[in-house]
Amino acid sequence: MRDRYPISSRRPSRPALLHPASCILHPLALALALLLLCQRAPAAPAPDWESALVYLEVTRRAYEVFQPWTPKSRTVQKNGLVIGAREILTTAEELSDRTLVRVQRGGRGKWWDAEVVWLDYHANLAVLTAKEDAFWPGLKPAPFITGKLPKEGLQIVRWRSGNLEARKAEFNQFLVEDARLSFFQHLQLEASTEMQAVGWAEPLVANGKVAGLATGQGGNNARFLPASFIEPILAARKAGKYPGLGFFPFTWTPVENPSTFKFLKLPGDPRGALVIDVPATPKVEPNLKPRDLILQVDGFDVDNQGYYKDPDYGQLIVENLGSRRKFAGEVVKMKIWRDGAQMNLDYRLPKLDYSVKLLAEQTFDQAPEFLIAGGLVLQPLNIPLLRGFGEDWKRRAPFRLAHYAGGPPSAERSGLVVLTSVLPDPYVVGYQDARFLVVDTVNGQKISRLADVQAALQQPQEGFHTIEFHRGDNLRRIVLDAGLMDAATKRILERYRIPMASHIEAKP
Repeated sequence: MRDRYPISSRRPSRPALLHPASCILHPLALALALLLLCQRAPAAPAPDWESALVYLEVTRRAYEVFQPWTPKSRTVQKNGLVIGAREILTTAEELSDRTLVRVQRGGRGKWWDAEVVWLDYHANLAVLTAKEDAFWPGLKPAPFITGKLPKEGLQIVRWRSGNLEARKAEFNQFLVEDARLSFFQHLQLEASTEMQAVGWAEPLVANGKVAGLATGQGGNNARFLPASFIEPILAARKAGKYPGLGFFPFTWTPVENPSTFKFLKLPGDPRGALVIDVPATPKVEPNLKPRDLILQVDGFDVDNQGYYKDPDYGQLIVENLGSRRKFAGEVVKMKIWRDGAQMNLDYRLPKLDYSVKLLAEQTFDQAPEFLIAGGLVLQPLNIPLLRGFGEDWKRRAPFRLAHYAGGPPSAERSGLVVLTSVLPDPYVVGYQDARFLVVDTVNGQKISRLADVQAALQQPQEGFHTIEFHRGDNLRRIVLDAGLMDAATKRILERYRIPMASHIEAKP
């Protein structure tokens, strides 16, 4: 995730004023100095933004990853834009597990209760409303840029300490990268700015219209959801025809070696992205196959690096064509090279779903699942759990856990369960150091979910519970007296003041 920096209380110092008697400047030098000062000074915010920009406060439950039975309260403040009659747009980040949402107009004063009326975590967008009529008079919708996005005249605006702050932003690039809250890749805009702590839905504006919403910042570079991504989603939602975002679930690789094209019998110049894996996807006909060479998508030629030339944004990676003004269920036209011949293909975009991966990418709006059995703490293995090892979790998390990330579920196993820790107790003496082991079977039954563990513990074998772990782990097996487990669990809950032995979501 992008780094975010705390808002500094230091105000920018004013440039020193030159007293006429202290020095004499050449007229050309004076003009140049004044020009530089004007360029450095932030442009004055347009008055209309005061009636379109609001401030939000969100209070939500936050959970300790490895002690999920202890929720805490977390409060964040972010920006919102009035986009229509009684509607406010913001990013979806920090809206999960919300307990209270409030909105403020004018940058200070009274807070009004608000509620979320629509939300899409994959798109990182949400629409809120305030029920009280007295909140809305004087507020006006902010218009969005349609068509090609400008690269000049960009500003970031937000409320700060009761004042409307505006800072210049300089366009850097358009790029396609992972979504903030999802695994799919989409178009983003990067711009540099001196404004700090950007990433809380601050609008990027140009010519009095919205060019994007901020999602994060690293150093002086901020990332934005561009208007060209946001506006079609809002329009489809308003028309009641938004089915969710689609994506390309298949994996492809660039082709560097000329021998590969010779092997595929492709005539002419090197071109096309080589498909290497096509996972099974619900409601999508598996008409794309490994070793297919994607030559063209929706009329855009694909080069051998997997890029195409976008008429509005330049060279972009082919993933962008899965969300370029298209939604789940819509057809993308492809030209592919297969078995020495060119073919035309209608590829129907599957709907984004966090469960399409073996390890769920997110678990929004539900308390974390866990099961305590005689001191064994068992949890689903998912990406939120791996993030508990820190921002650099791909390197810091145990390899025996992290290497499952990105893999698809199978018919045999739809998910994984991990022993995260063992709470010390005489019942589990000898096993107290066991942690981060992936469960294979419990009492001989294959395990994909915590509900499987719960069911298997009802069927001990000859008076014992046997938990076996995947190959490659140091400890392969735990054996416990089944008759003593319930008493041990009760004793542990009381000793460690844990309110419940489990939380397991009902299977959808």
